[in-house]
Amino acid sequence: MRRADMQICMDWRSVTFDWNRARAFLVTAEEGSLSAAARALKLAQPTLGRQVEALEAELGVALFERSGRGLRLTPAGHDLLEHARMMGEGARALSLAAWGQTEALEGEVAISASDAYASYLLPPILDRLHRAEPRIRIEVVVSNALSDLSRREADIAVRNVRPTEPDLIWRRVRDAQARLYAAPGYLDRLGRPEAAESFSAAEFIEIDASGSLMGLLNAKGFSLDEGNFPYRCRSFTVMWEMVRQGMGIGILDDRIGDADPSVERAVPGFAPIDFPVWIVAHRDIARSRRLRVVFDALVEGFGA
Repeated sequence: MRRADMQICMDWRSVTFDWNRARAFLVTAEEGSLSAAARALKLAQPTLGRQVEALEAELGVALFERSGRGLRLTPAGHDLLEHARMMGEGARALSLAAWGQTEALEGEVAISASDAYASYLLPPILDRLHRAEPRIRIEVVVSNALSDLSRREADIAVRNVRPTEPDLIWRRVRDAQARLYAAPGYLDRLGRPEAAESFSAAEFIEIDASGSLMGLLNAKGFSLDEGNFPYRCRSFTVMWEMVRQGMGIGILDDRIGDADPSVERAVPGFAPIDFPVWIVAHRDIARSRRLRVVFDALVEGFGA
């Protein structure tokens, strides 16, 4: 090895760098404030602030300046931000690669699913899995939003939209059907109408903040306005409990609705709404035997 190359190698080995400080800088820059970054990293704000200050002292530059609404990157902070992002991607790639190497059928696997699937369809699948592989521990991440698998918000996700991220693998396990349901007593009070146009006096429970259910139903022959939607929530399980208590009509996967004896199909002739069910995982961690076992169990359970 040439003397110059040896010097470069020695200089590299002498560098000490704390990734936690770089991560504190990166997340603070992305979130725009120390308080938001502390919540994202689950750290106390003073701890996070000390990490950022320590990085500034270590590098000998100011990374942030205070503005009226939070923190603003200095020119030096802007120059270093992309390097911090590259470090973050490298750290995630290292973690994913290490996670994917294990062949042991033990350890934790995080599964992301909507609250409806997590409450009603996932438990029997997990019970069978636990009986077969008792050393695998499952964390259920309940979210009606799409979990970011690349950032390890979950290892495997149950989704109803086709994945588009290039670093994911997936299986389309079935085409599910959503139907309208109500409690028998509620339908009795309505006079048990049968045609879609006869539900002008009915109450529906909206599950989407955009009001998409009204447009979807009107496209199928209903004649509804905002007065037909006195309730809105963002939880399928809360919506379902409201339906069961006779507060209105809701829409849900018919594997859940048809299995519940406290409700019945609200509109006999209503054509179901088809939607896909996908099981999704990151392609790197899919090399793990533990992940494959859980992935396959979800494919079998949701596809049955």
